[in-house]
Amino acid sequence: MRPLITIIMATRNGADYLPTQLDSILGQSFPDWQLIVSDDGSTDATRQIVARYADQLGDGRIRLTDGPCQGATANFLQLLEKVEGDSWFAYCDQDDLWQPDKLARAVAHLSQRTGPAVYAARTTICDHDLHPLAPAPHFPGPFGLRNALIQACLPGNTTVANAAALRLLQRGIVAATQAKIVSHDWWTYQLLAGAGADIFRDKAQVVLYRQHSANVMGRNDTTRARAARFGMLFDGQFAGWLAQNQAALEPVSHLFTAENQRLLRQFGCFLDASGPRAAMLMLRMGLYRQTRSGTLAVNAAALAGRLRRSN
Repeated sequence: MRPLITIIMATRNGADYLPTQLDSILGQSFPDWQLIVSDDGSTDATRQIVARYADQLGDGRIRLTDGPCQGATANFLQLLEKVEGDSWFAYCDQDDLWQPDKLARAVAHLSQRTGPAVYAARTTICDHDLHPLAPAPHFPGPFGLRNALIQACLPGNTTVANAAALRLLQRGIVAATQAKIVSHDWWTYQLLAGAGADIFRDKAQVVLYRQHSANVMGRNDTTRARAARFGMLFDGQFAGWLAQNQAALEPVSHLFTAENQRLLRQFGCFLDASGPRAAMLMLRMGLYRQTRSGTLAVNAAALAGRLRRSN
């Protein structure tokens, strides 16, 4: 039997872009989907557009709900709670365009897996009008908790996961909400990696990723973007994110493999260390980013004491 995929979309004032995204969902070659839209208090025509598409489709496949009005990540976490446990799910941003085979490619991979599994892919970075600018970087892996603890490299707007993965994530929602995690897709990668799920990142470009002034997280492949993210390693922002992620994972670490439980405990020690000890712990744990330069940058920040958890 083919799975039902519940697409979950967080919206806020997305009227300028929403019809394009909704049309691309309706144009998917894989037909067995439903869409839940959670709106965070839009003051433009976002809600009316969603309601119009729901009425036109007429079969209850599109549902509009109220968001918590606490930011996109909190909205996505709330949406995850609404997905029924036997459904697969796909994250969806309001301002992209899905290629027609996006869901089909995910289903082709995930259907071959029996345990918890997640699919992600590449995007095509585009300008405001969806004119392609560049392909997003391709990361070949390996993918696992040693990578996930210090890098978010499963793009949420490409992510699809099966029912077993969904049930794992739903068990972690309360802790993630209390920890005020900054990124639902990073947390998704971390929790599933810790639990030993099958993680796959397709090299295909399945989403046109629109860049505009209101992007929550924009492109990271330009010199300016890399410089800005490098600065975050040393200004305390990245350290704060790491501490929030750790706080979200510790209450559900019993879902992890034995090896990853030990790794998470070691990561807690790493966050409480600084200078040479922090750098040494990072090397001992084998933490890495998908590029050598990225790994070296994080190690330099650890050595400088910039990743230490604040009390």
